[in-house]
Amino acid sequence: MTQPTAAPCIAVVDDDEALRDSLAWLLDSVGLATGAFADGEAFLAAEPDAFGTVLLDVRMPGLSGLQVQQRLIERGVSVPIIFMTGHGDVPMAVAALKAGAFDFIEKPFNQQQLIDAVQQALAEHQRQRALRQRIDTLRARYDALRPKERDILVLVAEGMTSREIAEHLDVSAKTVEVYRLRAMKALGAANLAELVRLCVALGLVEPLAE
Repeated sequence: MTQPTAAPCIAVVDDDEALRDSLAWLLDSVGLATGAFADGEAFLAAEPDAFGTVLLDVRMPGLSGLQVQQRLIERGVSVPIIFMTGHGDVPMAVAALKAGAFDFIEKPFNQQQLIDAVQQALAEHQRQRALRQRIDTLRARYDALRPKERDILVLVAEGMTSREIAEHLDVSAKTVEVYRLRAMKALGAANLAELVRLCVALGLVEPLAE
């Protein structure tokens, strides 16, 4: 079994050995490494979050594909899942999509369709990972602010003026301005609109705050 590496690696989880081998060959032909697993239990035991995408069979002995998906959700693993379905499995695939799966493809596969789906899933995985890293960076910068700077930041994002914030916190308007500019610089916000977007991204204010 190929172990996950720093390069994008695709987990292939299916109890059909011939299918695992053919998918590994196909993905290798376009420069993608694979890790092959005969059942869901083996995949879940192999650090699933190390993979860029999972090709997951819906029907397998032991844990079904949907049960594997649920275990990943419970662990907070957000790797994109492409379900592989046989004839008559479409209702199960729809249920998987509703639970957050990236896509599903029907057996027998169109090779190009499968490669396209995997590439799209990898791109989405990279985008989501970059977004999480950006949020983590913003959170660290926000946590490093002084308590009053954080308070002022949220009140600004909620739409209060410097004068209203000054009255609310019992400080001078000049102090509010100094703290606001310092906080904006720390977060990398060039203007008020960007500051509001960053605060929404951090969950500090509602997207449609009244």
